[in-house]
Amino acid sequence: MRPLTELETKTFFEKLAKYIGRNITHLIDRGDETYCFRLHRDRVYYVSESVMRKATSVGRDQLISLGICFGKFTKTGKFRMHVTCLDYIAQYAKHKVWIKPNGEMPFLYGNHVVKAHIGRVTEDTPEHQGVIIYSMTDVPLGFGVTARSTSDTRKMEPTAIVVFHQADIGEYLRQEDTLF
Repeated sequence: MRPLTELETKTFFEKLAKYIGRNITHLIDRGDETYCFRLHRDRVYYVSESVMRKATSVGRDQLISLGICFGKFTKTGKFRMHVTCLDYIAQYAKHKVWIKPNGEMPFLYGNHVVKAHIGRVTEDTPEHQGVIIYSMTDVPLGFGVTARSTSDTRKMEPTAIVVFHQADIGEYLRQEDTLF
Protein backbone atom coordinates (compact mmCIF):
# COMPACT_ATOMS: atom_id res chain seq x y z
CA MET A 1 0.00 0.00 0.00
CA ARG A 2 1.44 3.30 -1.08
CA PRO A 3 0.37 6.78 -2.20
CA LEU A 4 -0.25 7.28 -5.90
CA THR A 5 2.60 8.68 -8.00
CA GLU A 6 2.13 11.97 -9.82
CA LEU A 7 1.33 10.24 -13.12
CA GLU A 8 -1.06 7.78 -11.45
CA THR A 9 -2.80 10.61 -9.61
CA LYS A 10 -3.21 12.58 -12.84
CA THR A 11 -4.63 9.56 -14.71
CA PHE A 12 -6.94 8.64 -11.85
CA PHE A 13 -8.29 12.15 -11.27
CA GLU A 14 -8.84 12.72 -15.00
CA LYS A 15 -10.99 9.59 -15.14
CA LEU A 16 -12.84 10.51 -11.95
CA ALA A 17 -13.40 14.07 -13.20
CA LYS A 18 -15.29 12.70 -16.22
CA TYR A 19 -18.00 11.61 -13.80
CA ILE A 20 -17.97 14.05 -10.88
CA GLY A 21 -15.99 17.06 -12.11
CA ARG A 22 -14.62 19.34 -9.42
CA ASN A 23 -16.58 17.48 -6.75
CA ILE A 24 -13.48 15.34 -6.21
CA THR A 25 -12.61 17.69 -3.37
CA HIS A 26 -15.76 16.55 -1.53
CA LEU A 27 -14.40 12.99 -1.45
CA ILE A 28 -11.13 14.03 0.17
CA ASP A 29 -12.16 16.97 2.39
CA ARG A 30 -15.00 15.46 4.34
CA GLY A 31 -16.38 16.84 7.58
CA ASP A 32 -16.24 13.62 9.55
CA GLU A 33 -12.70 12.45 8.78
CA THR A 34 -9.88 12.87 6.26
CA TYR A 35 -9.90 10.36 3.43
CA CYS A 36 -7.23 9.54 0.86
CA PHE A 37 -6.54 7.31 -2.12
CA ARG A 38 -3.97 4.53 -1.83
CA LEU A 39 -2.61 2.03 -4.34
CA HIS A 40 -2.31 -1.66 -3.49
CA ARG A 41 -1.66 -4.29 -6.17
CA ASP A 42 -2.64 -1.97 -9.05
CA ARG A 43 -5.98 -1.14 -7.38
CA VAL A 44 -6.88 2.30 -6.03
CA TYR A 45 -8.63 2.28 -2.67
CA TYR A 46 -10.56 5.09 -0.97
CA VAL A 47 -9.81 4.84 2.73
CA SER A 48 -9.88 6.96 5.87
CA GLU A 49 -6.50 7.95 7.23
CA SER A 50 -7.13 6.27 10.58
CA VAL A 51 -7.82 2.91 8.92
CA MET A 52 -4.83 3.42 6.64
CA ARG A 53 -2.53 3.93 9.63
CA LYS A 54 -3.84 0.75 11.25
CA ALA A 55 -3.33 -1.20 8.01
CA THR A 56 0.37 -0.36 7.95
CA SER A 57 0.89 -2.98 10.67
CA VAL A 58 -0.32 -5.68 8.25
CA GLY A 59 2.19 -7.06 5.77
CA ARG A 60 1.72 -6.44 2.02
CA ASP A 61 1.31 -10.13 1.28
CA GLN A 62 -1.37 -10.55 3.94
CA LEU A 63 -3.33 -7.38 3.06
CA ILE A 64 -6.11 -8.29 0.62
CA SER A 65 -8.22 -5.16 0.52
CA LEU A 66 -8.39 -1.76 2.16
CA GLY A 67 -11.39 0.57 2.10
CA ILE A 68 -13.47 1.00 -1.08
CA CYS A 69 -11.95 -0.09 -4.38
CA PHE A 70 -12.42 2.68 -6.97
CA GLY A 71 -10.79 0.77 -9.80
CA LYS A 72 -7.52 -0.55 -11.12
CA PHE A 73 -4.66 0.42 -13.36
CA THR A 74 -4.16 -1.72 -16.44
CA LYS A 75 -0.74 -2.90 -17.58
CA THR A 76 -0.71 -0.08 -20.17
CA GLY A 77 -1.22 2.58 -17.46
CA LYS A 78 -4.91 3.31 -18.10
CA PHE A 79 -7.40 3.41 -15.25
CA ARG A 80 -10.60 1.37 -15.22
CA MET A 81 -13.27 2.27 -12.68
CA HIS A 82 -15.06 -0.53 -10.83
CA VAL A 83 -18.70 -0.63 -9.90
CA THR A 84 -17.73 -0.69 -6.20
CA CYS A 85 -17.26 3.10 -6.31
CA LEU A 86 -20.79 3.71 -7.63
CA ASP A 87 -22.26 4.83 -4.31
CA TYR A 88 -19.57 7.47 -3.90
CA ILE A 89 -19.55 8.90 -7.40
CA ALA A 90 -23.37 8.86 -7.62
CA GLN A 91 -23.54 11.41 -4.78
CA TYR A 92 -21.50 13.97 -6.70
CA ALA A 93 -22.36 13.19 -10.32
CA LYS A 94 -22.64 16.14 -12.70
CA HIS A 95 -24.54 14.34 -15.45
CA LYS A 96 -27.22 11.71 -14.92
CA VAL A 97 -29.42 9.50 -17.07
CA TRP A 98 -32.61 7.88 -15.79
CA ILE A 99 -33.80 4.77 -17.60
CA LYS A 100 -37.30 3.35 -17.78
CA PRO A 101 -38.18 0.06 -16.05
CA ASN A 102 -38.17 -1.79 -19.39
CA GLY A 103 -34.56 -0.68 -19.94
CA GLU A 104 -33.20 -1.65 -16.53
CA MET A 105 -32.73 -5.36 -17.21
CA PRO A 106 -30.93 -4.94 -20.56
CA PHE A 107 -28.55 -2.47 -18.90
CA LEU A 108 -27.98 -4.76 -15.91
CA TYR A 109 -27.11 -7.57 -18.33
CA GLY A 110 -24.28 -5.44 -19.71
CA ASN A 111 -25.92 -3.84 -22.76
CA HIS A 112 -25.67 -0.22 -23.85
CA VAL A 113 -28.57 2.18 -23.22
CA VAL A 114 -30.72 2.95 -26.28
CA LYS A 115 -32.88 6.01 -26.73
CA ALA A 116 -36.14 4.08 -26.27
CA HIS A 117 -35.13 3.18 -22.70
CA ILE A 118 -34.32 6.72 -21.56
CA GLY A 119 -36.72 8.43 -19.18
CA ARG A 120 -34.79 11.63 -18.41
CA VAL A 121 -31.35 13.10 -19.06
CA THR A 122 -29.49 15.95 -17.40
CA GLU A 123 -29.61 18.98 -19.69
CA ASP A 124 -26.51 20.03 -21.64
CA THR A 125 -24.72 16.72 -21.29
CA PRO A 126 -21.85 16.76 -23.83
CA GLU A 127 -20.72 13.91 -26.04
CA HIS A 128 -18.27 11.38 -24.50
CA GLN A 129 -19.07 12.55 -20.97
CA GLY A 130 -19.27 10.16 -18.01
CA VAL A 131 -22.81 9.73 -16.69
CA ILE A 132 -24.40 7.85 -13.82
CA ILE A 133 -27.32 5.62 -14.81
CA TYR A 134 -30.31 5.70 -12.45
CA SER A 135 -33.61 3.86 -12.40
CA MET A 136 -36.72 6.03 -12.46
CA THR A 137 -36.88 5.58 -8.67
CA ASP A 138 -33.43 7.23 -8.25
CA VAL A 139 -31.51 4.03 -7.53
CA PRO A 140 -28.00 4.16 -9.07
CA LEU A 141 -27.59 1.19 -11.42
CA GLY A 142 -24.19 1.87 -12.97
CA PHE A 143 -22.24 4.29 -15.09
CA GLY A 144 -21.31 4.83 -18.69
CA VAL A 145 -20.18 7.32 -21.33
CA THR A 146 -22.56 9.24 -23.58
CA ALA A 147 -22.45 8.47 -27.28
CA ARG A 148 -24.08 11.77 -28.27
CA SER A 149 -24.86 15.09 -26.62
CA THR A 150 -28.32 15.80 -25.21
CA SER A 151 -29.31 17.93 -28.21
CA ASP A 152 -28.18 15.24 -30.68
CA THR A 153 -30.03 12.55 -28.74
CA ARG A 154 -33.40 14.20 -29.40
CA LYS A 155 -32.93 13.74 -33.16
CA MET A 156 -31.91 10.07 -32.99
CA GLU A 157 -34.05 7.02 -33.72
CA PRO A 158 -35.33 4.88 -30.80
CA THR A 159 -32.86 2.02 -31.40
CA ALA A 160 -29.76 4.24 -31.43
CA ILE A 161 -27.22 3.87 -28.62
CA VAL A 162 -27.18 6.89 -26.31
CA VAL A 163 -24.93 5.68 -23.46
CA PHE A 164 -22.10 3.18 -23.73
CA HIS A 165 -22.07 0.69 -20.87
CA GLN A 166 -19.06 0.86 -18.52
CA ALA A 167 -20.13 -0.88 -15.31
CA ASP A 168 -23.35 -1.84 -13.54
CA ILE A 169 -24.51 -3.46 -10.32
CA GLY A 170 -25.26 -6.70 -12.19
CA GLU A 171 -21.50 -7.33 -12.45
CA TYR A 172 -21.53 -8.78 -8.94
CA LEU A 173 -23.59 -11.69 -10.25
CA ARG A 174 -22.05 -12.04 -13.71
CA GLN A 175 -18.42 -11.94 -12.63
CA GLU A 176 -18.39 -12.89 -8.98
CA ASP A 177 -15.60 -15.41 -9.48
CA THR A 178 -13.27 -12.93 -11.23
CA LEU A 179 -13.88 -9.74 -9.22
CA PHE A 180 -11.24 -10.54 -6.64
